[in-house]
Amino acid sequence: DSLKTSACPSSCQYQKSPQPFAGAKQRCHGYRVRLLWLLILLWTVEGISQTWDDNWGETTTAVTGTSEHSLSQEDIVRISKDLDDSVGLDCKRYLNVALSVILGLVVFLTPLAFLILPHLLWPDRLRACGTACEGLFISVAFKLLILLLAVWALFFRPPRAGLPRIFVFRALLATLVLLFVLSYWLFYGVRILDSQDEDYQGIVQYAVSLVDALLFIHYLAIVLLELRQLQPFFSLCVTRSTDGATQHYNLGQLSIQRAAVVILENYYKDFPVHNPALLTASKSRAAKHLAGLKVYNVDGPGENNAAAGIAQSQSRAMIAAAARRRDSSHNELYYEEAEHERRVRKRRARLVVAVEEAFTHIRRMQEEEQKKAPGDVMDPREAAQAIFPSMARALQKYLRTTRQQHLHSMESIQQHLAFSITNNMTPKAFLESYLTTGPTLQYGKDRWLARQWTLISEASVTSGLKDGTVFLLKCIDFSLVVTTKKIPYIQLAEEFIDPKSHKFMLRLQSETSV
Repeated sequence: DSLKTSACPSSCQYQKSPQPFAGAKQRCHGYRVRLLWLLILLWTVEGISQTWDDNWGETTTAVTGTSEHSLSQEDIVRISKDLDDSVGLDCKRYLNVALSVILGLVVFLTPLAFLILPHLLWPDRLRACGTACEGLFISVAFKLLILLLAVWALFFRPPRAGLPRIFVFRALLATLVLLFVLSYWLFYGVRILDSQDEDYQGIVQYAVSLVDALLFIHYLAIVLLELRQLQPFFSLCVTRSTDGATQHYNLGQLSIQRAAVVILENYYKDFPVHNPALLTASKSRAAKHLAGLKVYNVDGPGENNAAAGIAQSQSRAMIAAAARRRDSSHNELYYEEAEHERRVRKRRARLVVAVEEAFTHIRRMQEEEQKKAPGDVMDPREAAQAIFPSMARALQKYLRTTRQQHLHSMESIQQHLAFSITNNMTPKAFLESYLTTGPTLQYGKDRWLARQWTLISEASVTSGLKDGTVFLLKCIDFSLVVTTKKIPYIQLAEEFIDPKSHKFMLRLQSETSV
């Protein structure tokens, strides 16, 4: 049955129950939430059974209104995405931490339980523990301490990024440890608990063997998680889709999702900050050329059957006009860029002079303040606020010319100026942040324009890198295109050169004047 909704600010109704309800906003929201879950259930059933029409979403009739409280298909997608972003990622991260902590407690408490349970269940039947048995207690204690520190250093580190899929090697290691501990418990329950073994030294040795095996598993984890990826096997070319900025990175045997994390970590320190304002120049230039082209219909409005022919003739006329202007467009581009470079050099010179004068004034003030009492010395923040108006206009014009005004706020400039004064930096060191575009991490997080990334790959993100693998890292404004190339195998050959071959003899004749 097709589901019909009527969106209105005061009522919500289904097709089979058309009675209107009271117009409270909360009750209306409740019915819409139920409608959302019902739609999700219908999609799930359609995916499982695959007996419905594939285009059922296109043939379903829906009656919608223009109310501000209506619920559309875009709203459903947005609500689902918001729920996944706000709740799903945090729950997934905390669930992984909780499972890791539970597994770690089970692993560390198991050897201690092996040693304590015989004393609690059949203490009278146990044999006395000799010197060798007591020495094993010390061995177990120190091995558990070493294992605790090693697990904390390797596994309980703050996560650098949230991955879309599980880490395969880490999940395999966790499964291996769980199966290993369960097998030890099974053997312990059958051979020791049921028979109430009296040889306590054998029980202690059994616990020691468990701790030794856990240490070997930890060594295996170091090899798989840390050492395996150190040797580079692939060269990854990372290109930003908007301005073509490119960097190359050599990586080892990693999965696609882990390689994406490494690329993003290097992106924030290697790539210059993304500036959308620099990309509008070519668009405005093209729009200006097209705006100068006008098409006139001298015959007046025609019949409807001639509309297609008129449109084609207009398009041909515009293409011909654009082709005629193509010869002069490169000259316009050349003079436009030359004029822009001239303006940048001129305003840069004004900015450099203004900053040098301001810092000279600061040095003069510092020399005067050395003669004053300690209580009258000006704070670096106050000094920055005092000299900032003298350079503010020149700096603002330069940032507008280079289209960097959205990257630097007045507060951040004053903070950087106070930092430069505090650390006795030169005017050139202060201006370096504004004259040269720095990496993304140099600016504040609100200027990054890329916080949440989406990994797009035809291959599974848990599969390893291969020669020719291509995947995208997409954010709101741009994307990073990553191309994988395998580092070629290098064959070195040795060629032996006889040391005697370098020796020669010079014979001089008696007639030479040497």
